[in-house]
Amino acid sequence: MTNDDSLRALPPVDAGPGVLVPTSADRQLATEHWLLATLDGPYRNRARLEWQEHGVALLPLGTLFSAVRLPGRLVEAAAGHPLAPADVDTYFAESLDGGPVNHDPHGQRYYALVPATMPATWKKEVDDWRVVDVDCLGRGTYLGVPRVTATRGAQVRASYWSVPIGSAALLCAPLTVARLIAGGRHRMSQEPEA
Repeated sequence: MTNDDSLRALPPVDAGPGVLVPTSADRQLATEHWLLATLDGPYRNRARLEWQEHGVALLPLGTLFSAVRLPGRLVEAAAGHPLAPADVDTYFAESLDGGPVNHDPHGQRYYALVPATMPATWKKEVDDWRVVDVDCLGRGTYLGVPRVTATRGAQVRASYWSVPIGSAALLCAPLTVARLIAGGRHRMSQEPEA
């Protein structure tokens, strides 16, 4: 029996002479290219222009990633108390282990980016979540994705990253998203009816 060392994580490398450490600008550029890989060649330039002019580009879901739409009410229920806007970002970063989430401030909805397979592999749960206005968006759906640098602190007019996408293909784990939804649903079911 052989031990497959190719599956083990490499230990961290200390920065020093001769060690290349990617800058945040390098990671942002790589992430932007990864997001744009959802589009065919000529549409990539259009998306770049949309990011430049509007701060948001429509990208197709279901190839590299999908998105779980979370209403603000469910997020506050999951947290157990009302949240100030900046506290929502911290709550997501902690509860979703730093996975990327973008915020549509006009609709008070959040979109957790998840693996492209989640709409199919979590189909039963996704169907159950719809009663609290949660949906898992995949193939055949487009999402307004903010430019990589659009965060709450930046001057943004539209959607922004509540939790920035830290690196290409770094997504929210489906189980952590499911746990957040379950917690929110449970607390919502305990609320007195108005």
